[in-house]
Amino acid sequence: MSVHHARARRRWAALTATAVVLAACTPGADSPGSSDGTGSQTGTDGSSDGGGDPAGEGGEGSDTPAAAPVADPEQTVLAGGTAAELSVEASRAFFESAPVVVVAAQDEQLAAASAGVALGVPVLVDGPGVAEEVERLGAETALTVGPVEDPGVDVLAVEDAQALAEVLDVEGPAEPVPDGEQVQALVGLEPGARTVLTGADQDDTPPGADTDAATRTAGDPAGQTEAPAEPLESDVEELPETSAPEPVDGVTVMTTGVDRDVAAVASARAVGAPVLVVPEGDPRATSETVQALADADPRTVIGIGEEFGAAQTLAWRAQTAATGVELPGGGQLVLPDKTYVALYGNPTTSSLGVLGEQGPEETVERAEEVAAPYADLTDEPVVPALEIIATVASSDAGADGNYSNEMDLETLRPLVDLAEEHGMYVVLDLQPGRTDFLTQAKVYEELLRRPHVGLALDPEWRLGPSEVHLQQIGQVDVAEVDAVVDWLADLTRDHDLPQKMLVLHQFQTRMIPGADEVDQSRTEVAVLIHADGQGAQADKQGTWRSLHDHAPSVPYWGWKNFYDEDLPGPLSPEQTMQVEPTPDFISYQ
Repeated sequence: MSVHHARARRRWAALTATAVVLAACTPGADSPGSSDGTGSQTGTDGSSDGGGDPAGEGGEGSDTPAAAPVADPEQTVLAGGTAAELSVEASRAFFESAPVVVVAAQDEQLAAASAGVALGVPVLVDGPGVAEEVERLGAETALTVGPVEDPGVDVLAVEDAQALAEVLDVEGPAEPVPDGEQVQALVGLEPGARTVLTGADQDDTPPGADTDAATRTAGDPAGQTEAPAEPLESDVEELPETSAPEPVDGVTVMTTGVDRDVAAVASARAVGAPVLVVPEGDPRATSETVQALADADPRTVIGIGEEFGAAQTLAWRAQTAATGVELPGGGQLVLPDKTYVALYGNPTTSSLGVLGEQGPEETVERAEEVAAPYADLTDEPVVPALEIIATVASSDAGADGNYSNEMDLETLRPLVDLAEEHGMYVVLDLQPGRTDFLTQAKVYEELLRRPHVGLALDPEWRLGPSEVHLQQIGQVDVAEVDAVVDWLADLTRDHDLPQKMLVLHQFQTRMIPGADEVDQSRTEVAVLIHADGQGAQADKQGTWRSLHDHAPSVPYWGWKNFYDEDLPGPLSPEQTMQVEPTPDFISYQ
């Protein structure tokens, strides 16, 4: 059977079905035309009728057919690599059925997307799986924008955005949107809004061209795109009247905001789901996304694009963000995009660093003063911090035989409390002697449950079974560090805490053999290597380069300025920020 004859038969069946539907409906109610502001809707011919929709809106109470949203969408990540794949996944995620669908050519996605939001129907991008999805939805009519493959049902075909505006009875020209801003413009549309958007540079793209490299013909060494589809002829003169679908409840959708996501975002907006732009793919990353999720408190989150990771990953990140708790400097990620400036030492003595040279209130004030000059040297937030030695290496074995004195939590708590009040970050430093780091970390679990408290491991003071301090420099293997990473990450996730900083002190590569292999896959934790070398500045720079060469995969680094031991003295803030790469964590001892 020819395509022409097949389409003719479909058209006859669709027109018969449409006639039956319209005979049972009140003409003009909740049609795909524009609203007159009184609760009634106009059809594509501009006619208006206030009857037929007792609720004053589509969905329940309306006689006209409406798309049926998925009642309880699953928590998921739509991981398709192309706009076409994502559009099909989004349609399946948000819609059980739809009497009408919008199908777009690759270069007409934005216009089609705005039509989908206006009509409350799925938006599909021409490509594999579209015909099957149209069949699954039970659609009888497709509004096609640009040249697309035959979707298998009757079509109302328009060539471009301007022709689409006429079909939707939108006055004035389509609104151009620059590349990179298309999703944001679409997110701002209210469901049912009669606006046609179009790409600002659309005239530079040949009609029907496939702009998505991922849809190129497989095995084509020249990288040529498939031939564009032939323009379809309309089978119907206007769209059947439809009602707006019932809006979904308790669902928040996330996108990184790339133009690829336009059609998928439109399907989400068509069912009334709020869409949050998360450029980093991690809702914990910024204050804006954290507070938006806290306000929404969604039951279900759906990510558009593989940037959001696995569904389980997105779920716990969103749950954490929904607490609304933020770190000093904003958001829920300790790194990147922040610079920490810390005082180092123990609050009970001045012999272990400047942190103990004054009382708690004065310590906090001093930390703020030391950090202040850095604010003019970086565009990142500068976070004053305290690195508190919580377990102190000892020359005596002690009652537990581990050559380490564990500070009482009540001794540390006042300073931790003050730091929180002043918007400062705290790192608890461990010098474990003959015990292991994980055993000591667990002693401070109560404090580590505080959002603004992280952890530091100091291998210099990690002794073997027969070693004593100051007779050799300690070391720790990667397996022991990874055990701390896992425990700290689990603690963070189990209690919906912002990301934790894990500082690894080092001034010789032998202190953490294989440091480059430390587990960085747990994004509940940000691993940072802190270069602790002291002495002549040339030697410190040599240590800095050697440590980087030893662990090139670690992205975050710390630098220590010693007031008394550095020669000819500690670097100034300006000099410290000229160290390459620029340190993320700067401490003073």
